[in-house]
Amino acid sequence: MSRTTFFERNIRRTRNIRRITVEVLDGRTRQQLCFLDKVEPHVTIGDIKRLFHKSYQQLYPARQDLKLDPKGKSLKDDDVLQNLPVGTTTTMYFRDLGPQIGWTMVFLAEYIGPLFIYLLFYFRVPYIYSQQDAFTSSSNSVVTLACACHTCHYIKRLIETVFVHRFSHGTVPLRTTVRSCVYYWTFSAWLAFYINHPLYTPPSYGDMQVNYALAIFVLCEAGNFSIHVALNNLKSEGGPKCRKFPRPTKNPFTWLFFLVSCPNYTYEVMGISFI
Repeated sequence: MSRTTFFERNIRRTRNIRRITVEVLDGRTRQQLCFLDKVEPHVTIGDIKRLFHKSYQQLYPARQDLKLDPKGKSLKDDDVLQNLPVGTTTTMYFRDLGPQIGWTMVFLAEYIGPLFIYLLFYFRVPYIYSQQDAFTSSSNSVVTLACACHTCHYIKRLIETVFVHRFSHGTVPLRTTVRSCVYYWTFSAWLAFYINHPLYTPPSYGDMQVNYALAIFVLCEAGNFSIHVALNNLKSEGGPKCRKFPRPTKNPFTWLFFLVSCPNYTYEVMGISFI
């Protein structure tokens, strides 16, 4: 005869009761923040967050992190109360995740910065290089070509953010967004500083090297876009929360799935390398 675990017995008892009392405590101080009486067993954690939000208007659901144990795993918004290891009375521990920002805005902030920062170096605005080089342009056509490639790369990213990408998570902490922006913006400035420098010299092998690099860059950009579209179509087939294993399609750019699990990053690293 099989034995049922403590959690399984609790779940069965929970399904037979009509109401559950939920107490929400501060995860650090253990101070009571909210007391919810007569909660229906079929409500979700997302519903509890919305009820909690009514008492604390500044703590919107995306800022809330609820756990059954202070050191345990965070509860998902779609977790149903009666399916959790709780009894007629349960205690949840709250943690403030801080200000949140939508993923679309995160990507837009990350990509708009490099787009304009690079152009500041390309047009050599004052105080970047010497004053005698302010608002001058490079005599090397490859510098203009690099600017065009860099600009097209980030315009493509912005278009994908608005029209292609779908995000399973609604928000991300603002502090994480700041770190990401600092990385993207700083890397773009570092790249632009040397490429647009007055002392920059063209590639050693001349036009042949430039043309080959340009061809590889264009192919990688097309491949990256193809993978993003393929991943978007994968989510469309099964809904926003469906998880499917990506597979190659009739598009040759997706055949890289035979070799790597994330070919979009493979194309991106190769493309950036050849700018």
